[in-house]
Amino acid sequence: MKVNKNSKNQQLEQFREEGKDQYMTTDQGVRVNHTDDSLKAGSRGPLLMEDFHFREKMTHFDHESIPERVVHARGSGAHGYFQPYNDTLKEFTKAKFLTDPNTQTPVFVRFSTVVGSRGSADTVRDVRGFATKFYTEEGNYDLVGNNMPPFFIQDANKFADLVHAIKPDPDNEMPQASAAHDTFWDFASLMPETMHMIMWVLSDRAIPRSFRMMDGFGVHTFRLINEEGKARFVKFHWRSKLGAHSLVWDEAQKLAGKDPDWLRRDLWEAIDMGDHPEFELNVQIVEEEDEFKFDFDLLDATKIIPEELVPLRPVGKMVLNRNPDNFFAETEQVAFHPGNLVPGIDVTNDPLLQGRLFSYVDTQLNRFNSANFAEVPINRPLASTHNHQGAGFMRHTINKGKANYWPNSIGGGCPMMAPEKMGGYVHHMEKVDGHKIRARSESFNDHYSQATLFWNSMTEPEKKHIVKAAHFELGKVMSKEIRQRMLGHFNIISPDLAQRVSEGIGVEVPKDFKPTSTGHYEDNEASKQMKKGKSVKETDFVSMEKHKIETVASRQIAILLEDGYDYCEVMQVKKALEDAGAHTKVVSKFHGMRKAATGEEIETDKSHITTASIMYDAIYIPDGEETIKALLKEGDAIHFVNEAFKHCKAIATSGNGIALLEKAEVLGIDFAAHDSQKVLSDKGVVTAGNDADAEEFATKFIDAIKKHRHWNREEKMMVPA
Repeated sequence: MKVNKNSKNQQLEQFREEGKDQYMTTDQGVRVNHTDDSLKAGSRGPLLMEDFHFREKMTHFDHESIPERVVHARGSGAHGYFQPYNDTLKEFTKAKFLTDPNTQTPVFVRFSTVVGSRGSADTVRDVRGFATKFYTEEGNYDLVGNNMPPFFIQDANKFADLVHAIKPDPDNEMPQASAAHDTFWDFASLMPETMHMIMWVLSDRAIPRSFRMMDGFGVHTFRLINEEGKARFVKFHWRSKLGAHSLVWDEAQKLAGKDPDWLRRDLWEAIDMGDHPEFELNVQIVEEEDEFKFDFDLLDATKIIPEELVPLRPVGKMVLNRNPDNFFAETEQVAFHPGNLVPGIDVTNDPLLQGRLFSYVDTQLNRFNSANFAEVPINRPLASTHNHQGAGFMRHTINKGKANYWPNSIGGGCPMMAPEKMGGYVHHMEKVDGHKIRARSESFNDHYSQATLFWNSMTEPEKKHIVKAAHFELGKVMSKEIRQRMLGHFNIISPDLAQRVSEGIGVEVPKDFKPTSTGHYEDNEASKQMKKGKSVKETDFVSMEKHKIETVASRQIAILLEDGYDYCEVMQVKKALEDAGAHTKVVSKFHGMRKAATGEEIETDKSHITTASIMYDAIYIPDGEETIKALLKEGDAIHFVNEAFKHCKAIATSGNGIALLEKAEVLGIDFAAHDSQKVLSDKGVVTAGNDADAEEFATKFIDAIKKHRHWNREEKMMVPA
C-alpha cells in the first residue's frame, strides 16, 4: 500500500506543539494556575503528596532519559571508609556510625558533573555531585550533596524547569555540558532565587583541579536526633584534606580536548598509586529554639550558614582507598536517595529536599525498570533486610515461607516491628498546621544578600575569574535582552560586578531594572523574626584563596629535558619532590631513554605529543648545556613553559635553563639579578646559578608549588600560549 507523504505530515502536525500563546495544562488538559511552588501544609510546611501537578511534572522529568541518569550522568566512584574522631556527637545524635570512634563504616562515593551526558568532558564549568553511601550497621545512609553549599532553586517544583533550561536546547541538542547558552541564562534572569548559586558557578569552584581537591556539602538542612529524642538542625560539610583547588578556565577548555577523562583518571590513578583521597566530615549544628535567629531561613536551600555565625564541628575522616572493579556494576548502578536515613538523622521541611525525597526513588525506577534496585550488589546494605517485598523484576533474594503480609500468625508474626530502643526508625515528631497553599514563606524572599556576601568575600584574583567567567557565559548568549536582565541582577548584587561584566558583553547596565519574582510568598511570624536575625557582610570561608592548604602531596611535576642534562641535579631535586609527596614525570620530545651529560640514563614518561603543561602542577627544567640547546629548538618545549607561566604555576630551572625561560618570554622576572651562587624565587619562578645550593633550590621550588597558583603574575597575558 502506498503512503501519501503529505498526508503523513499532516497527520503528525497534531503532535507538534510550539508552546507559545497557550495556557499551561496538565497531561489531562487541566489548566495550571501556578507551577513555581509545591502544595504544602503552610508556607514552611511539608509537601503534600496530593499535589497531582507536582507529581505529574516530576514523574515526567524523572523518566525522560534512558538509560543514563537525567542529571549527574557522568560520574566517577571509589570505595573507602569513614571513621569518627571521638564520641562527642553522641550528645546530638544516636546515629552510631557518627559516634563510635572504634568503628570504620564502609562507604562508596560517586563524584559527578551535573549537566553533561555520560560522554561529555570532565572539566566543563558545572556543579560537581558529591554523593556518599554509608553502609552502616543500622542500614544504608546516603548523604547526597554537591561541591557547592547552596542550590539554584528553593522549591522542587522548579527542578524540571531548571534542568530543561541548562540542558542542550531541545531543537538541536546543543551545547553539550554547558550553561553558556540562551535558555539557561533566560531562566536564571527570570528567577532571582538563582543569583547566589550563579555566583558560585561563575567562581573557580565550578572547575575543580581534582575530585580529590574539592569540598562537598549536604546542601539541605537536616535534623540530628539524640537518644532522648531531642532534635537539632544540622548542615553537613566535607573538607578535602588537600584543600580546595581549581583549574584555570583556559586549562579546563584545553583538557576537555587533550583528556576529557581528566578528573576520573586523576581519581583512579591517585588511588592506584596510594595517594588515597581524604575528606573530613564537619557539621554545623543549630538548636531548634535558634531556628529564627538568622536573617535567612534554614529551610531555604539557596542559602548557607556563614561559619562566623555557626562554626564547623569536626566529626571524622573519610578515606577513599579502593577503585571499583567494574565501572558499570558499581559506579553506574549505584543508586542514591536522600531519604535513605538511619536512626538519629531526619529530614526537614525544606521544599527542595521534600521534592527530592520523591524524585530520587522515581528516577531510579526509570533507570532500573524495577523497584528492586536495592538488590544490586553496590546498593545492598550490610545490615540484614527482612520485609514482604519479595517479587518484581530483577528480584535476587529468594524469600521462603507463606507469609508475605503483615500482620500474620502463619509466619510467627515475622518480620515484626522493631521498638525504637532496638533501632526502629522513628520520625521526629513535629506539629504541622497550615492551609493547603502553593506558596513559600516570606522568609525565602531574599535572593541577593548572600550573592553579595559571596562577592564581597572573594579575593581580587577570584573576583577577576568570576567576571571573566561571566564574559564567557553571557558572551555566548545571543539575546541582548537576557544579557541586560543579568546585568540588572548583578547590579543589585554589586554595582562593581555589573560594571566589570558589562565591559565584556557589549551591553550597558540597565538603570531601571526591576527583578521579576515567580514565586508566591506568604508573610508569617517566622519571616518577621528573621528580619531581625543575625547576618554577616563577609565570610572568609567561601574563598578558596583565603583557605588554601599548602601541600605538595600528590602533585604532578613535569621534568622537561632532553639529552645532556645534569644527572646529579635531577636526582636530587626529584628525590626532594618525591620525599615531599609529589610525583614526577620526565617529559621529552620522544619516548625512550634520555642520556645525561655524564652518561647516565633516565626513561621518558611522556612525549610532547601525548601530554601538555595543563596536566601538571609545576615544571622543573634541569641544567645542562646540551639539553637546553635542544629544548630551545623545540617549539613544543617553549610552548610548554609559556603555558605553565600563563597559568600561574611554579616553574624552576638552573644554570643554562634560565636561557629557556628568557626565550619562552617569561615576563616580569628579574633574571639579571642572578649570580652563580644565588637561588631566587620571584612570582613562583625559582632560578639558581651554576654554583647555587641544590637543597635550597629544591626547598624554594617546593614552597612555590605549595602556593598552587601565583596570581600576582596573572596579568602577564602577552605570553604566547
